[in-house]
Amino acid sequence: MMSQTRIAYMPLAADPEAIPDEPILAATSFAGSLDCTLHLTTFALDVPPVSSPLGSLVVDIRGFARAAEERSKAECHRMQGLVQGAAGSGLSVHCTSRQVAMGTTMDVAAAEARYFDLVVLPWSPESIGAQEMAQAIVFGSGRPAILVPPSVRPARLDHIAVAWDASRVAARALGDALPLLAKGGRVSVLTVQGDKPLSETDLAGALASSLEKRGVSATPIEVTLGQKTVAEALQDAALSAQAQLLAMGGFGHSRIRDFVLGGATNGILAQLKLPTLLSH
Repeated sequence: MMSQTRIAYMPLAADPEAIPDEPILAATSFAGSLDCTLHLTTFALDVPPVSSPLGSLVVDIRGFARAAEERSKAECHRMQGLVQGAAGSGLSVHCTSRQVAMGTTMDVAAAEARYFDLVVLPWSPESIGAQEMAQAIVFGSGRPAILVPPSVRPARLDHIAVAWDASRVAARALGDALPLLAKGGRVSVLTVQGDKPLSETDLAGALASSLEKRGVSATPIEVTLGQKTVAEALQDAALSAQAQLLAMGGFGHSRIRDFVLGGATNGILAQLKLPTLLSH
């Protein structure tokens, strides 16, 4: 019987701006805890041939285009070396590079992501490129995406927190996260109180009981919002439980969009504290 290999996908774009090194190193380190192979694709800029109506004496547009392409290719090569160096011997990395037209990188990355088990995304609240890539992957790929903040350190993934409201997408997030849990690991089931009406009482307890029957150690935790946003409350609860990954999918398109993109402007993800798996 053929053994299965989990392959994580990491897309890195050189343009319009490269993601800082620290989040890339953290994401590579985190991928090493997932018992997987890492497929890295770097995206370089492909500038179509253009000519200047003013002639070569005024503006060398073709020269500028070639220089932009070469800078983009060089950055891709540098990022590949950065990831391979961080992976060391503990993580197998396969690198590819693609040249894509300006404005198409995110769509191409989302389409390519569908050929892999999950996507690992370096997260930087200061990087527009990181935010655009996260949006494209979460909403366009159909694959679970893990946002990894730069503060992450390598460790065996033996504790996952799951945001649970008994919805279809929450079940999807649970299903995406459980295969990543190390053997003998445990799950904290987080249910937010005061956010919206829930279909039943003790939803966290019901899921924890179900997981225990399947041989997974699980603890139910009720999360109170207080003055916090849902995203803040879930992250704080996951950290208090000492989880290494927060998995969530119990939110519609607009809620996840707020969770991912709102952080850069209103602080929700300006301080992303732990890797967060989003299923949509």
